[in-house]
Amino acid sequence: MFKYIRFLLILLIISVSSIFIYKYRHQIPPPEIIVENILPAPTIIKENGLPNKHLIKTTFVPQAPEKKWDQPWQDACEESALLTVHYYYESKEADIATMLADYQKIFSLESDLGWTHDITLTQMATLSAELWNYQNRIIENPTISDFKQYLAKDIPIIIPSDGKTLYKENKHFKSGGPWYHNLIILGYDDEKNQFIVHDVGTQFGAYYRYSYATLMDSIHDFPPSLKKEDINQGIPRALVLIK
Repeated sequence: MFKYIRFLLILLIISVSSIFIYKYRHQIPPPEIIVENILPAPTIIKENGLPNKHLIKTTFVPQAPEKKWDQPWQDACEESALLTVHYYYESKEADIATMLADYQKIFSLESDLGWTHDITLTQMATLSAELWNYQNRIIENPTISDFKQYLAKDIPIIIPSDGKTLYKENKHFKSGGPWYHNLIILGYDDEKNQFIVHDVGTQFGAYYRYSYATLMDSIHDFPPSLKKEDINQGIPRALVLIK
């Protein structure tokens, strides 16, 4: 009897050992952890010497920092565009209190000059020179190529536009978009045929994208009639500030 029990124990030990050895030799290796690095598409220099895309990054200055849309904020897109470019050249990250103080400096000068809420691109150039001593250049009948030349040199561009045209691609505007609106072009993307802008008129306007066709079609300076409803009679112009 004792021999029989010993035989069973030996058999059990051999069986357990065999199972252990088999598992050890045939152990399934742990799954390989694969980390996928998604790299951005490389910039390509085209035959004209310009990159196929470019973006300037800077502070977004909302037209209504406190989300109040009574005057002067309802028509403060010109001032907002100027501050956006100014903060870019100053490498400035401004909080709301700083923005409000800087807005008031512009409003005060406009009041001293006897100007209304809506001002032309030439008047915006005057403000930039008086307040911050910027040189300026107004581009008559600008082209997509004109814009790319400046943007590739890290020079932002202010454009006056018909907000009704912009509304085709930006439904964040209320009432079908403003008649007269200003925004800042910060980049372009030839792969998607889009400009990248800070559209200061909506809270979703940072690095917003408009197609080349829509943005170019929207560009009009304040009309000679001084009635914003006649915006499409305004000459296509753009403003470049030079530090």
